[in-house]
Amino acid sequence: MHLTKTQSCLLALALLLLLGCNAANRVSKINKEPGLEDFASALSGQFSSKLQSDADTSYLNISLSMTRIWEDRTDGIWLYVEQALATRKEKPYRQRVYQLTHPSSDIFSSEIFTISNAQEVVGLQNDKGRRSLLTHDKIQLKAGCTVLLKYRDGIYEGGTEGANCPSDLRGAKYTTTRIKLSEGKLESWDQGFDADGKQVWGATKGGYVFIRE
Repeated sequence: MHLTKTQSCLLALALLLLLGCNAANRVSKINKEPGLEDFASALSGQFSSKLQSDADTSYLNISLSMTRIWEDRTDGIWLYVEQALATRKEKPYRQRVYQLTHPSSDIFSSEIFTISNAQEVVGLQNDKGRRSLLTHDKIQLKAGCTVLLKYRDGIYEGGTEGANCPSDLRGAKYTTTRIKLSEGKLESWDQGFDADGKQVWGATKGGYVFIRE
């Protein structure tokens, strides 16, 4: 069948529209999947450990911010994470990017990434102008540090596996993370261990308790 030039243009336009709709559907399916959206919502926002610090001075008053970024990506939900002493929010001691996925019905995953231009994006959560500075080529996966959480009765609970997440902070060989997440509350326990399995940094009595502000 021979198509006229006009018919060929109309066919090409229809194909482009179809491909665009399919791509949009894929974005909707991956990034707006209800379970994953609920998980991301529970993590996102501004949190503080002030209440715990007031009750027990062995815990610091920490500010924790988790902000949605790269909403057009189709490979999960991405968060920018910033952690700092409440008195020094302008100088965070930890900046990360999390990639959230939902690998099975009751399991949720968070891949952890470091940021090569971390200093440039400090305060991103409050400055939309800085978001363009955080691009996907500026992050690097922390292999072995994946956090897996199991969902049950409104609570996400889990952490890293074994001694797979490397660390060289204060003589550590590896680090572990344990997480318990519920609506408005995040319990996070990070610990560093040396080659003999002796703890060399991190809280000893239990994790930090962050409450949504």
